Amino acid sequence: MQRIGLTGGIAAGKSVAARRFAEHGAVVIDADELARTAAAPGSAGLDAVTEAFGAGVLAADGSLDRPALAAVVFADAAARARLDAIVHPVVRRLAAEREAAAATLDAGAVVVHDIPLLVETGQADDFHVVVVVDAPALLRVERLVRLRGMTRQDAEARVAAQADDAARLAAADVVLDGSGSEDVLRAQVDVLWLRLAAERDAELAADTP
Repeated sequence: MQRIGLTGGIAAGKSVAARRFAEHGAVVIDADELARTAAAPGSAGLDAVTEAFGAGVLAADGSLDRPALAAVVFADAAARARLDAIVHPVVRRLAAEREAAAATLDAGAVVVHDIPLLVETGQADDFHVVVVVDAPALLRVERLVRLRGMTRQDAEARVAAQADDAARLAAADVVLDGSGSEDVLRAQVDVLWLRLAAERDAELAADTP
């Protein structure tokens, strides 16, 4: 099994790359999706979040009000650390379970862990290959404002809350340029997929008596 860590700053194009990996047959494990599961209604994670941040982070139906929680944690590094301490252990457990299930179905599976905070959480050494989708911070802020409807202040806070570009690039084995169109980014994933497949084939050949 080949384990790929995929990361990038918010709005850099990481989700586009993840979808393209999935189209090639990779098993994609989305940390954001797992984080939503970790704080789903009725979960111990949601109870812990509510205890830490109060009922103000709950919607009327009792589910997590993510915009309300984001307004708290992206303005306060200590609050963000408290949230991470609640959610990240659950996310890692769920990711390990999904990876084990993928390996049971196919011992040679390519598993892509889509982790926005891969560098921030010190996981870069956990993967065979770390792929970083890179785009300038200013462009990412503009995308958040234009495509996701954020205020510029909120967009800048989201970008500033993540690792800086230099830290992500230092952890990368492969860098994909996310500053252009989605088609250009998908084409880069295609090239990388072929390269990784060739490397897997060469390793298998070397291991065959």
